[in-house]
Amino acid sequence: MDVQTPDYDAGMTIGASIFLIALGAILNFAVTAGRVGPLEIHTIGLILMIVGIVGLILALLYLRMLAPQRDVADREIVRERERL
Repeated sequence: MDVQTPDYDAGMTIGASIFLIALGAILNFAVTAGRVGPLEIHTIGLILMIVGIVGLILALLYLRMLAPQRDVADREIVRERERL
């Protein structure tokens, strides 16, 4: 029986989400320039933090939903190796 694991790297998504949260926090709290042209820096920082938090929550939920499937797949592989 060929068991395939999903081609999803949650570590990369979690890392990207943390990067967006950090970048948004820097823009929102540490940058003193209020505007750059028509763009409000603090608003952009807040948007990046929200997107990062949503991405982090989705990545953790997806990782949690896949965890039982990976455990079952690993047990199947071990059983096949024991039979050999």
